[in-house]
Amino acid sequence: MNGFSRRTFLKSAGAAGLALGAPGLAGFARAQEKLKIGVVYVSPVAEIGWTKQHSLGVEAIRAEFGDEVELTVIDNIFNPQDAERVFRELAASGNKLVFGTSFSHGTPLQKVAPRFPDVAFEHCSGIVHLKNLGTFEAKYYEGTYVAGAAAGHMTESGKIGFIGGFPIPDIVGPANALLLGAQSVNPDVTCNTIFLNSWFDPGKEKEAANTLVSQGCDVICSMTDTATGVQVAGEKGAWSIGYASDMSPFGNGKHLTAFVLDWSSEYVGAAKAVAAGTWKAEERWQGLNGGFVKMAPFNEAIPAEVQAELKQLEADIGSGAVHPYAGELQDQDGNVKAAAGSVLSDADIRSMNWFVKGMIGQLG
Repeated sequence: MNGFSRRTFLKSAGAAGLALGAPGLAGFARAQEKLKIGVVYVSPVAEIGWTKQHSLGVEAIRAEFGDEVELTVIDNIFNPQDAERVFRELAASGNKLVFGTSFSHGTPLQKVAPRFPDVAFEHCSGIVHLKNLGTFEAKYYEGTYVAGAAAGHMTESGKIGFIGGFPIPDIVGPANALLLGAQSVNPDVTCNTIFLNSWFDPGKEKEAANTLVSQGCDVICSMTDTATGVQVAGEKGAWSIGYASDMSPFGNGKHLTAFVLDWSSEYVGAAKAVAAGTWKAEERWQGLNGGFVKMAPFNEAIPAEVQAELKQLEADIGSGAVHPYAGELQDQDGNVKAAAGSVLSDADIRSMNWFVKGMIGQLG
């Protein structure tokens, strides 16, 4: 991919500008100029999925600022070398706020940000912070725990399945929470897990979903950027759980729910802060309470009393009354990772590289 060959300009003509205030990053005081913002997607924008939800964040900026912003959006940037070049070119071309939208964008952003100290960088799924590099992330595990409880009520085989893009903490943690949610209903439930080592590979995802169904899994959750897992499950008569977007239109009536991601407040908030000159690098990690995670409507096939329990569980997790990683927690080998009466720390959750007891599969 050469330069900005996949670039989409979202420009609006007009004389109105944003006065960029003095506090904040040096060099932001460019009164009466449009605020230029660059956004880099890891995959193409589809009808649903991870990148679709980030595109809704971009649309929220457009709705909030109108003619006062100039947006440059570049899609399908996964390779680190491509990403580093694109981030560098965005910063060099006058964008004062640049978003990266994937864990894989981390190293490129960490290389580029120090070279452009007057540019604010925001990284979704990032774990490294710099003076001008902030991060934002969702507590996916809160959504998967609720979805897992739904799976625990609806599974007949006692086997559920999980398809992940990569075996990184952001995926391993939610996979564990999915099973823990199911085990809160039925302690004997197990979860078969397959990692694709790709965020966007419908062919591999279809094969993985078919494999899980053949192994007896009657509920399947995929954390990838397609609805393939939901589609295959529906075609095979298995229940499904969607990720990022409400995927019920693809589930053949078998979509139990989805943990939906809403990044709009982050995109608009960062743009407002840069415009005001008050932006600073921060770490934001929100779930059901903060609005980054929302549950899609529950399937009508779930009994009304169970739906009521699930909605109460959603509220209890949001309030902190219930924690998905409350002990006792054991890993696959029976080692205690969280003692009874304790909960995993945020640091342990964000670095999770082990499977809970009942998970079937390997991380390596």
